Amino acid sequence: MNSDVHPPDKWLSLGFALMGGYGDAAGFVLGKAFTGHVTGNLVLAPISLVAHDWRAALAHLSAVACFLAGIPLSVLVARLSAEWPYWQTLTTVLVMEVILIAAAYLALTFRATSSVEIFVICLSLALGLQNGAFRRTGGISVHTTYLTGMITGLIATETENLTLQGASGLTTALDPKFELLCGIWVAFVLGAAMGAAAALHFKELGILGAAFILFAIIVRHLMAVSRTRPAS
Repeated sequence: MNSDVHPPDKWLSLGFALMGGYGDAAGFVLGKAFTGHVTGNLVLAPISLVAHDWRAALAHLSAVACFLAGIPLSVLVARLSAEWPYWQTLTTVLVMEVILIAAAYLALTFRATSSVEIFVICLSLALGLQNGAFRRTGGISVHTTYLTGMITGLIATETENLTLQGASGLTTALDPKFELLCGIWVAFVLGAAMGAAAALHFKELGILGAAFILFAIIVRHLMAVSRTRPAS
């Protein structure tokens, strides 16, 4: 990955952040578990255990396990893509995400005894795959399914820059990397608002909005790949 602070895949990072916020918010509304990161579930699982709410504890622990499992799975997909050049890593991950989201939706519509747990497992695995498949853009490390690490690094870096500027008496333009991370942050929050609204209003149908976002990313990504591929 090059260090271009205005990378050609900037739109991709914003699209994934929109999807990450949407999936995490809709997942929490419908499944009462964080499907896009680990920390919240590692707090809620012990609380559920102490309260003897075994099903909730199982849902939180399953979300953690499946989210983490999605990361090595994305690495495996990348290795297979290296062996077959026409098997695009991101396209494969996106299609897998769509399938998992459809399975999550079907699990809720069947209203089986373990439907919520299956929903959480499918959505957590989908977001874990995304987090593992897209980790860098513009020369910086990014996470499109949670924001804590990026916000911490963002504030620390900008504080250090302001301190150095104050000591030297010089002023510099806003770091383009800062702008990129701010864009990801805004896209994530916007996606979270959309996901929460869709899940609260349309119930289980609301999760299908995530599939539409992914479908749009797939189409845009394939168009970008076709433009950069040399003519035969």
